[in-house]
Amino acid sequence: MKKAIIGKKLGMTQIFDENNRVVPVTVIEAGPCVVVQKKTTEKDGYEAIQVGFGAIKEKLVNKPRKGHFAKAGVEFKRVLKEFKLENSNEYEVGQEIKADVFNAGEKVDVSGVSKGKGFQGTIKRWNAHRGPMSHGSKFHRSVGSMGGSSDPSRTFKNKKMPGHMGNVNTTVLNLEVAKIIPEKNLILIKGGVPGPNKGLVVIRNTVKA
Repeated sequence: MKKAIIGKKLGMTQIFDENNRVVPVTVIEAGPCVVVQKKTTEKDGYEAIQVGFGAIKEKLVNKPRKGHFAKAGVEFKRVLKEFKLENSNEYEVGQEIKADVFNAGEKVDVSGVSKGKGFQGTIKRWNAHRGPMSHGSKFHRSVGSMGGSSDPSRTFKNKKMPGHMGNVNTTVLNLEVAKIIPEKNLILIKGGVPGPNKGLVVIRNTVKA
């Protein structure tokens, strides 16, 4: 059965397993999320649920969204995301999805927006090699050769060049849920997940299992 939840990355810490070994974990405040809308095959052509997460002040919500939340009879939410689940018809509008939807030991995929690193050169962005560091070389961290000068007289598409690094949607596959703390809506995931602290993440069943 497919499961999904929206959460907020709080940071990293460590816990001890049953063999007293240190396990690095990422702490995610997962939910509580609320079902705001149900998509049906008859009306929308597919089955899915729209889920809201995070409190927001009323003055920050525009009129269309206010009507959308009023129709569902739920409080205003900062984030809305849609999930296509096999059992979408089992959910009802207003139903809460909490951290205990997952269990310790499960494998999950975590998606988020990676940390932005600004404009970077090819060495940091693409792991390119640097030139000789002696004074006479005058070639230390430059781009290097970009293409032929006379034929084809252009730079090919997808050439690895300096540019904006990070701040893109990223998914880390096949991570393990180390621990669930349902009373605090926390999911502890073994290893690192994309994005900065307080960044938005989505946790789903892994596609590799």
